[in-house]
Amino acid sequence: MIFIRYENWRSYIRYYPVTTLLLLANVVMFIVLTANGGSTNLDTLVHYGAIVDNGPYREEWWRYGAAIFLHNGFSHLFFNSFALLVFAPPLERLLGWWRYALLYLGGGVLANVMSIVLSSSNDNVWRVSVGASGAIYAVYGAFLYIALMQRTMMDEGSRKTLYGLLLTGLIMTFAVPKIDWVAHIGGLVAGFFLYGLIIRVFKRSRRQER
Repeated sequence: MIFIRYENWRSYIRYYPVTTLLLLANVVMFIVLTANGGSTNLDTLVHYGAIVDNGPYREEWWRYGAAIFLHNGFSHLFFNSFALLVFAPPLERLLGWWRYALLYLGGGVLANVMSIVLSSSNDNVWRVSVGASGAIYAVYGAFLYIALMQRTMMDEGSRKTLYGLLLTGLIMTFAVPKIDWVAHIGGLVAGFFLYGLIIRVFKRSRRQER
């Protein structure tokens, strides 16, 4: 079962340095938001990089990356960080640190772009969106590729866990109000295709695989 974490903290940091840095970035930015108006304050979120589907902020492309590290309230931070902490590490070990970082950040940015491009725009209502969910669903999308296209690389228990996780996640996406479903689905699709592209374009050498 690849989704069970047996490592202690020291081993976790050594084996999964990028995941550790991503978790740290989420926590640091949450502290910054809390100290500067609150993580649920829309003005604070917009100031620090939330994506906005209307007005001049929509054209500021840096927001599509920055928003990945912002969270609206502690529960939002907790659930995304828990998912990252538990489910992402096997992908970092499989791809190597920089390919994994490319997939996570690239999937998150693409999910945010799709969220804005495909969302219905209302000139009188500005929608503000933040969170790592799109990037995390990109990780799920990579695992879905492995489960479907590289079946020998994932045991049956892990495959069933992944399918259950995706089913539960998609139900919650549409059942809970104010969840950006486009970012979730967009991240899943982006991660699926990015993984397939990465393993073909950036093949790991034998030395790197040891």
